[in-house]
Amino acid sequence: MKITSIKAWQVDLPLKEGRYKWSNNNFVDVFDSTVVAIETDEGLIGYAECCPLGSAYLPSFALGVRAGLAELSPHLIGLDPLNIGEINRTMDSALKGHPYAKAPIDIACWDLFGKATGQPVYNLLGGAAQDDVSLYRAISQQSPEEMAAKISGYSSEGYTKFQLKVGGNANDDIERIRATRAILKPTDLLVADANTGWTKHEASRVVSAVSDLDVYIEQPCMTYEESISIRKRTSLPFILDEVIDGPDMLVRAIAEDAMDVINLKISKVGGLTKAKLMRDLCVASGIPMTIEDTWGGDITTATIAHLARSTPEEFCFSATDFNSYGTIEIASGAPKRVDGKMTAADRPGLGIEPNFDVLGDNVLSYS
Repeated sequence: MKITSIKAWQVDLPLKEGRYKWSNNNFVDVFDSTVVAIETDEGLIGYAECCPLGSAYLPSFALGVRAGLAELSPHLIGLDPLNIGEINRTMDSALKGHPYAKAPIDIACWDLFGKATGQPVYNLLGGAAQDDVSLYRAISQQSPEEMAAKISGYSSEGYTKFQLKVGGNANDDIERIRATRAILKPTDLLVADANTGWTKHEASRVVSAVSDLDVYIEQPCMTYEESISIRKRTSLPFILDEVIDGPDMLVRAIAEDAMDVINLKISKVGGLTKAKLMRDLCVASGIPMTIEDTWGGDITTATIAHLARSTPEEFCFSATDFNSYGTIEIASGAPKRVDGKMTAADRPGLGIEPNFDVLGDNVLSYS
């Protein structure tokens, strides 16, 4: 099998809530997503999606995905997409860094691998380790009262895990955490996610002020070193996200007991190949994961579901159903939330089919 063409589509993903807001006054109203297709000489097509969380969250942005695809595609035409190791080595040789731009190529190759062998991707990632995957709901940064009201509403939809967007004014964040924890059941999980937004003195104040609550602290400060400093000041369970950007950083963090949980974002680390490596390192080291991505629609959600379904339940802290946040369906066959959970399809590959009536004309094509 050989790659004959690589195509990409740009699609806007509006939000049901109108705006998604997190630390440092960052927000997105409409997400800019890229859908990728890898066509082969045997008629099989692999699909993937990459959707950065704006341009101020990680070293990634929507136009960068498509610029990266333009740089990479000429090097990939004629290669065997099922030789995923060679595909990744070729991409790393042709373009240094920019893992988010490489991720949809890698993921589309896994989709092709599944279709070529008649297996769902979760089978190729290690096999089914759980039937249903528990989901968390991200709560966009607003007033304490508004955030508590949203949590109450989402609880009625079956969610039991909530990620609270903090990382603003320390006094306000203390109120946000207290107000939301107060309306949750004792068995519900609450994560206070600062998204790198606190300075050390602010983070220290917050963790001290909420030390009596059942709450996880996520990525309090900008750097790994600052965050580790806060870890040493609190007994609350600790999550790292933005600074765990690849296998090398994960190995260091495990060795230094830097966290209790990580957020594993598939596109941040370059796709399913490296995400699987990191997942397996976490399982071997006893580190649970939230399996997710920066953002996305139906195809991203399907990708998350396959990696999560192949992860043992005790190490799958939660996952994300991004397609429930948006207003449009860009692919059929994607997982749908049922009582706060989702599962990956048993169909070959990712089990999705893009809705080209929604995607429109492609914006990139290389053959």
